[in-house]
Amino acid sequence: MFDGPDPSGGPSSGPTRGREREVKTTCPYCGVGCGVIATVAADGAVTVRGDADHPANRGRLCSKGSALADTLVPDGRLLHPEIDGQRVSWDEALDAVARRFSDTIAKHGPDSVAFYVSGQLLTEDYYVANKLMKGFIGSGNIDTNSRLCMASSVVGHKRGLGADAVPGTYEDFECADLVVLVGSNLAWCHPVLNQRLLAARAERGTRIVVVDPRRTDCVDAADRHLALKAGTDALLFNGLLAYLDSNGHRDAGFVAAHAEGVEEALAAARADAPDIATVARRCGLDEAEVAAFYAEFAATDRVVTVYSQGVNQSSQGSDTVNAILNPHFLTGRIGHPGCGPFSVTGQPNAMGGREVGGLANQLAAHMGFTETEVDRVGRFWNAPRVAAKPGLKAVDLFRAIEAGTVKAVWIMATNPAVSMPDAGRVRRALERCETVVVSDCIRDTDTGRFAHIRLPAKGWSEKDGTVTNSDRTISRQRAFKAEAGEAQADWWIVTQVARRMGFADAFPYESAADLFREHAALSAFENGGTRAFDIGALGGLDDAGYDALAPFPWPWRAGQEPQKRLFGDGRFFTADGRARMLPVTAKPLPRSVPDGALLLNTGRLRDQWHTMTRTGLSARLSAHAPEPRLDVNPADALARGLVDGGLARITTVVGEALARVRVTDAQGEGTVFLPMHWTERFTGACVIGRLVDDEAVDPLSGQPDLKRMPATVAPWRPDWTAFLLVRHAVEPGHGGYWARRAVAGGHLVEMAGTGAIPAVESWLPGLDPAEAVVEFRDEARGGLRMAWMKGDRLEACLFVAADGRLPPRGWLAGLLETDSLEDGARAGLLAGRAPGVPVDEGRIVCACFSVGINRLVGAIRDRRLTSVAEIGAALKAGTNCGSCVPELKEVLRHAHQREVA
Repeated sequence: MFDGPDPSGGPSSGPTRGREREVKTTCPYCGVGCGVIATVAADGAVTVRGDADHPANRGRLCSKGSALADTLVPDGRLLHPEIDGQRVSWDEALDAVARRFSDTIAKHGPDSVAFYVSGQLLTEDYYVANKLMKGFIGSGNIDTNSRLCMASSVVGHKRGLGADAVPGTYEDFECADLVVLVGSNLAWCHPVLNQRLLAARAERGTRIVVVDPRRTDCVDAADRHLALKAGTDALLFNGLLAYLDSNGHRDAGFVAAHAEGVEEALAAARADAPDIATVARRCGLDEAEVAAFYAEFAATDRVVTVYSQGVNQSSQGSDTVNAILNPHFLTGRIGHPGCGPFSVTGQPNAMGGREVGGLANQLAAHMGFTETEVDRVGRFWNAPRVAAKPGLKAVDLFRAIEAGTVKAVWIMATNPAVSMPDAGRVRRALERCETVVVSDCIRDTDTGRFAHIRLPAKGWSEKDGTVTNSDRTISRQRAFKAEAGEAQADWWIVTQVARRMGFADAFPYESAADLFREHAALSAFENGGTRAFDIGALGGLDDAGYDALAPFPWPWRAGQEPQKRLFGDGRFFTADGRARMLPVTAKPLPRSVPDGALLLNTGRLRDQWHTMTRTGLSARLSAHAPEPRLDVNPADALARGLVDGGLARITTVVGEALARVRVTDAQGEGTVFLPMHWTERFTGACVIGRLVDDEAVDPLSGQPDLKRMPATVAPWRPDWTAFLLVRHAVEPGHGGYWARRAVAGGHLVEMAGTGAIPAVESWLPGLDPAEAVVEFRDEARGGLRMAWMKGDRLEACLFVAADGRLPPRGWLAGLLETDSLEDGARAGLLAGRAPGVPVDEGRIVCACFSVGINRLVGAIRDRRLTSVAEIGAALKAGTNCGSCVPELKEVLRHAHQREVA
């Protein structure tokens, strides 16, 4: 029986006080899919907290989720439709989109147009976009940014399980005896799941093994860390498969009854990994640690293997997924409490998008492009020209736009000019494209600057629909704020365009509930248990039921209960109902690595999300990693003359970037790590997509390899450094290094350059040196300090130094929070410090309570703090989401080492 929340439960349960109201919704960040309760006060102010009734998080939120209310600001919103930068009416904009797409199709055929969509869309948005493209335009050319994160898992699951379906549930993290994290920085990328895992460890002694080239924060609580060479995961798991069979751990009954291909898979594994010594040598590990891991896996019945982007974002990601599945098939450890492979999803609705067919190689509702499936979908939609073949996957799609074969593209809720590999090619493609339509809630994105037509979409707090998380739980996202300006729901925008293209009868939708009912009905249409995805029980859900829908896992077939775990009965969604064990051979990186090059790895930070259009609005989220930071191993730094806190130039065959250096032994020798988040709205020269080529792509999934890009790294030594505090966002034009982040009341821009200090008016748009009310120049030392005021209110202040000596930022940044400077603050403005002020907070370690490194170190020293618990009692740091706990331990360790020394 389904033991989750009652599906008839209401969205606004809980107390109301006066005119205050509470709305249950879902977090818009990662694939954990946490429930959020938004409390809206009588004056419209919003606070958020975790939903204790939601099965994903049980009341927990990470630092990003806890700060959601900080991001509900009007800054940067796209408020009105635009054509060529000019405001127009909705009718004008919709007519233009429909006309341009219709004309292009009439001249060049349906494959001359494309949609590029996003795991940030709601399922209802995805459904209508997919239906328009594949059912009525008649092309498969709709792909999604999920291609960059989950496509290899889809291939691996479909080959091994017969369906794009995660077997287990989050509860398996808590009832497993061993959890293996493979290419997953769970502590930073899925913090609430990590907290659930750590709670299970504390309660029942769950053992944790981390398989990752980097020493991430997950290692802090792990029993074992296998710091293998990048890209050797498939080899490690091939060795495990061979070990398990050779040492008598095959579940003969399960394999005989429920698996195919076992001997072929074993033969390939033995050829690839004939013994532990070979595995250890090729993976760069000690034999003893490989042997211990294999023995521990073999001896543990309840084992969950969690994997994420370190596996998926690889040119052999699909094969690696199957290499991970194979040991679970061989031992029968799948579909039961506490065991099975578990793919954790990157985006909040990557799975929902795949349910509707949002990938170019899917049709709809977990159906593909066989003649039978095309006919079935065509009959259900009553569609005249259902696409009969897959469309272009993301990399090929943007190449086709560059080549001119795709002449019109509609981009929804994503920023490919930043996130796609070879972003330079993507930008050239969009610049040449005849028609670029962008639907977004933010006006000025790197991608939006190429748009001919901009369409304002609703933001998270304004949207209504559903999302599906990593363990197949479908949750409601509910609006609790009025839309900004003329923003509309994405499903509404697509519906209106479809009607204008002549398909009004097939697009009658007036609400998200209308779309959900059709989506549910299609999932069950001629299914009969042959497809994993089936929510036919909700095909007749009325509007009130949709409004009140509580989280539930799929499948939920008509007449049955929702199913939390799959495959426990040994039945898989292949043609014969048996699991497929695939032969896998580890493959080398299909890129040449020049002498002296390092392998560039990319990924997320703890407190940021994607391209920072939301998290970048929050001062507290921006304070933990205020600039793009290149992690470098000490040996590699020494060999290249890199210094901690200095700047480095990173160069690859497709581009270059500048970033701040962090020297750390957490980074493996021969590799560097650079976060993915910075765009040209936040930095002058560190867009990760400009560094990674699009040549190394998984041949099955089309997913690019974003973890192993050869790069040369060298010091970049500026002639001057500077920072600007300003109330409005500024993009410096000096051509050197700059990075902008939010602070309370405005923005802090760190800068550095070569040559002479440029003239302010040409360097900093919107700041006229003639209007500066306070100015100090030190020509001998190459110093410049300026401040702009409006009455008693500080508008901006600029500090420039040729010797690198600049004042602390904390107190100065605080001056932007006030509308009137006191005499003492005014007197200390250009000195950068007022008399008697507290020590500068420094870089933020705990985002939840804004505890900085300087205050933390001072408290450890002055109060003689010796544990994370004592830090929490003194400063609250680490007592909310827990994401900063590993860093608190690191700070403690270093503080005590200095004291001993």
